[in-house]
Amino acid sequence: NKAPAAVGPYSQGVKVGNFIYTSGQLPIIPETGELLKDDIKKETLQSLKNVEAILVEAEATIENIVKVNIYIRNMEDFPLINQVYEEFFGHHKPARSLVEVSKLPKDGNIEIEAIAYK
Repeated sequence: NKAPAAVGPYSQGVKVGNFIYTSGQLPIIPETGELLKDDIKKETLQSLKNVEAILVEAEATIENIVKVNIYIRNMEDFPLINQVYEEFFGHHKPARSLVEVSKLPKDGNIEIEAIAYK
């Protein structure tokens, strides 16, 4: 309930055995449904918070994340995304992929998904 509703016919996340798979999280503010734009640092943080909210519902934390996939519209945002990502995760360093894509749902600038093990 603390993450945005899915924007299509899929689940916010699925738990299979000891694994939790989140769907890609856009920088949508759950309380308002507003999609953040024009500030990649705020967008990154909101997407990460949305991933975290799904994990909390599954009784996990960001420390349980083993893999993160990040999709961005502009590779020039890479350093700013890394700055927020490092602050968010602190000493925890899950495996990660980050790729530039041509378009994201709702014309977003970033989408983040994660796999956690609990």
